[in-house]
Amino acid sequence: MTRQRILLLGAGGHGKAIADLVLAGGNYVIAGFVDAAPKASQVLGLPVLGDESQLAALAGQGVTLAHAAVGDNAQRLAAAGRLRAAGFGLPSLIHPAALIGHGAMIADGAAILARAVIGPEAEIGPFALINTGAIVEHDCVVAEAAHIGPGAVLAGGVRIGAGALVGAGAVLRPGVSIGAGAVIGAGAAVVEDIAPGARVAGVPARRV
Repeated sequence: MTRQRILLLGAGGHGKAIADLVLAGGNYVIAGFVDAAPKASQVLGLPVLGDESQLAALAGQGVTLAHAAVGDNAQRLAAAGRLRAAGFGLPSLIHPAALIGHGAMIADGAAILARAVIGPEAEIGPFALINTGAIVEHDCVVAEAAHIGPGAVLAGGVRIGAGALVGAGAVLRPGVSIGAGAVIGAGAAVVEDIAPGARVAGVPARRV
């Protein structure tokens, strides 16, 4: 079966991680990268094709799928919007070394990296990023364009608002809610709800 080609928007560090995911999965052929400010001609041996002015030409060459490979939540969501407006399909990408529980829902444009665990009936929203080794337990909800950092742990029933960032190694107790746009510092222990836009850190987590 012929594999579809996919374009990656973003040739930085996160773009490299997404390329690694796609290469490991073997479901797609990477057509190359586009980037607002390309810094190299190749990433992982794959071509950097230029900036977003190349989108129309690539679509004309039969590249119909793309992924917004941008680490910053707001920029990733905006990039996804531009790709969608240009007519690209935006599939979810799941590393073959990730574990996905029964009944879990992964929305279009989301990325699940290596050794991440998505528990049963968890919901991962559009363009959300579940980074390497993160655990999103049963019945959690991760909203649009949120980012769960490497090694972070969401116990059962946690809710993460749109565009929120949970830093690497943070731990969230069962049932807490994190508001939209909130930032949880690396290694924090969250034991109570966090308001939208708040920035917290520490053990237990407090506003900073």
